[in-house]
Amino acid sequence: MIASAKERRLNSRVESNIPLKISCEDFDLVTESKNLSSSGAYCTVGQYLEPMTKLKIQLLFPIKKKNKLTAKKISCHGVVVRTQAQEEQKNFNVAIYFNDIQEKDRKIISDHVENFLRENS
Repeated sequence: MIASAKERRLNSRVESNIPLKISCEDFDLVTESKNLSSSGAYCTVGQYLEPMTKLKIQLLFPIKKKNKLTAKKISCHGVVVRTQAQEEQKNFNVAIYFNDIQEKDRKIISDHVENFLRENS
């Protein structure tokens, strides 16, 4: 019996639209996540990204402080693990693994995911 992708994941993943800036030596792209976990993001971009491309990533994360919503910028590094062309469009769905992220930032993402799951269960 083959395990599904969901069963193999170590970290919970939720549909969440978080603004992302993805860059490397050749380009800067601005997009938003389609889904997110503490170990990576899935998003759509307007150009093909070769798997194993190393990326600098900035996420603008909403956090509540004293009943006010503010944005926390999380900077990390990631690597493209999968790129898939969308049918009849010039966009690509890209899966990114966060391979270099501070633990405090990973916890912010993890808390967001857990809160989302709690609120939507």
